[in-house]
Amino acid sequence: MTESEHVQLARRAIEAYALQEDLPNPDDASPELKSQRSGAFVSIKEHGALRGCIGTIEPASPNLATEIIRNAIQASTCDPRFEPIRVEELAHLSISVDVLHAAEPVADVSELDPQRYGVIVTCDMRRGLLLPSLEGVDTARDQVAIACQKAGILAEEPFTLQRFKVDRFT
Repeated sequence: MTESEHVQLARRAIEAYALQEDLPNPDDASPELKSQRSGAFVSIKEHGALRGCIGTIEPASPNLATEIIRNAIQASTCDPRFEPIRVEELAHLSISVDVLHAAEPVADVSELDPQRYGVIVTCDMRRGLLLPSLEGVDTARDQVAIACQKAGILAEEPFTLQRFKVDRFT
């Protein structure tokens, strides 16, 4: 299967960084990636197991191409759950890029669907996010519990909920 432009850009960034080569130039991306601004997550798997995932809820770069390059490098080197990706791993990586739509508030868990929507939980300055359609996350309650755990929000603490859709590129 041919990789999408989003994934090709992320892969080139990860490989260039690991090999200490010049990073891809965002100006060389398609007009779509150069004109769009959006939060994006880059997820990396090795032999089917998560190897890194970092992203932005809202755009932090001038365009989506730059956002993808930046988040791909962060996912491959700065995910605190993993060691940085090594050169010898590059051939075994599968990558996906999730481009986030704007988040919208929801009143309660009944308005969530973990296959269709990602979730953001917020309590004070703590915020946790979980992307949609993740293996092993079957209910909205599971999705919210994992997002709360990621944010360090205890079950008895009040929090707000937002949901968002993504365009997933593989």
